[in-house]
Amino acid sequence: MLFIAVYSVFSLKGAKNQLAVYQESTTVQFVGKASHAAHQIAQQNQLYTSIMLAQAILESTNGQSKLSQEPYFNFFGIKGSYNGKSVVLQTTEDDGNGNLYKIDAKFRAYGTMKNGFSDYANVLSDPLYKDVHKYQSRTYEEATSVLTGRYATDTTYDSKLNQLIASYHLYYFDYPF
Repeated sequence: MLFIAVYSVFSLKGAKNQLAVYQESTTVQFVGKASHAAHQIAQQNQLYTSIMLAQAILESTNGQSKLSQEPYFNFFGIKGSYNGKSVVLQTTEDDGNGNLYKIDAKFRAYGTMKNGFSDYANVLSDPLYKDVHKYQSRTYEEATSVLTGRYATDTTYDSKLNQLIASYHLYYFDYPF
């Protein structure tokens, strides 16, 4: 039933080239794999599933990044360690003025997709992110604006998330199944 819901929500939009078609199909496949865990955890924590999925798409390049692969399952670029497990990888940061630079950073390693998504919700339970929750933000757009400059250093983070949510109709996942 979930496959039917995902398939009906997403459709190829007549992309102009094969790369765009591949990118879109990869995104749709990733959403199909991640949507159940994301929806369950988002509902339990009063978060927007659409934002959780958009962040996972953006931060993990549709679940294709090294950090999001087994054994790390870090789809959100969360730094630090998780139960003592971490991996050091190079990442690109934004200095707040749109200037990009690279650093080596320690990222959390989870072992399972569910652990990765659950810890993401735990990170957002910090008071710094209280306005991201459904009981504080009336729309996903309000919630994504809170993430810019707090969750990510990218000064256009909210625009990128909103574009993904709109393009892939991720807002449908914000409602109970």
